[in-house]
Amino acid sequence: MKKKWLWLMLSSVILIVLSACGASQESSTSDSSKVSTEGNRQKTDETAEIKLGYATCAHCLAMSLTPDYVENVKVDAKNFPSGNDVLTALVSGSLDVAQVTYLHYITALDKGLDLVAISGQINGGSEILVGNGVSLKEDDWEGFKKLIEDRKKSGEKLKIAASRGNAQDIHMRGEFMKHGIDPVKDIEFINIANPADHASALESGQVDVISTVEPFASQIRLNQSGKHFAYPYDQAAGNLTNLIVTRSEVIKEHEAELQEVVSGIVKLVDDLKQDNQLWLDVISEKTSLSQDVGKEALKNSSPDYHMHLKETLAIAKMMKDLNYIQTDVTEKAEKNMDYRFLAKATGKTEKELGKE
Repeated sequence: MKKKWLWLMLSSVILIVLSACGASQESSTSDSSKVSTEGNRQKTDETAEIKLGYATCAHCLAMSLTPDYVENVKVDAKNFPSGNDVLTALVSGSLDVAQVTYLHYITALDKGLDLVAISGQINGGSEILVGNGVSLKEDDWEGFKKLIEDRKKSGEKLKIAASRGNAQDIHMRGEFMKHGIDPVKDIEFINIANPADHASALESGQVDVISTVEPFASQIRLNQSGKHFAYPYDQAAGNLTNLIVTRSEVIKEHEAELQEVVSGIVKLVDDLKQDNQLWLDVISEKTSLSQDVGKEALKNSSPDYHMHLKETLAIAKMMKDLNYIQTDVTEKAEKNMDYRFLAKATGKTEKELGKE
């Protein structure tokens, strides 16, 4: 009986000690968890993944090199057929960062979409070409207008193609307006979404004129599928093309990671200015086009991480005049250009980076 009583007493003491230890351990674990959550957040951020998308064009494909320039953050870079596809993936939440165009940026704001610009990348890459059977000299806009009028009189308008909504489409339309050509009434516009199909459309005679993007423009010229007519930069957009954008929620949740990405893009752009071979290798790898085509394409491309506000607002006005957007988004366009990341990456002021 006495042994039984002692055993019960001993068991009770052990349970009390274990309970106390458990409570202490739970408290310690809870405190430790708080410290761990706060203390290791930086480590979690450093190993986080950012999904980045870019289109298939000479000045876009260089974005595939971004992961090599970003420290502490894993970047999953994905290629898409066009800027429209990249934008769709970004606004749907499939991407965190996207290389699109200034035109996509304005269009998205007009639709009320959540888009914030954080860096420039590369400008240029647009070219208007004509079919081999079209008798026009380079930059002969008077001859171009006469051709348009002759076709209208014949009852068959001049067929002109581009990828609707892309930079080359807007560059072309702005250039037309500059020369007194109505891009809606005076021509027959044909949308060819994939720039890789532009060469065959021009060569086969499906279209008479095409506004396309590098390296496909150089491919058309070198393969003699068409002839150069003009670079469509004499309009409000100038040669502005690529813009790096994200969503406001990504900035809120991953500001540190975005800073790493922008800093990497700045380093990449600086390298592209110095090393054409780096760029050429990417074009050859991603498009299977020759080095000769790549070299030609780079003559019409200008690496530039600045975000040009004045020209952006001019683009917004031009797009409204062209009925591509329905509202005045100039205020939004300025507000949603976030220069903080570029400023920190470069040590330059916002004014120096394009905010005027």
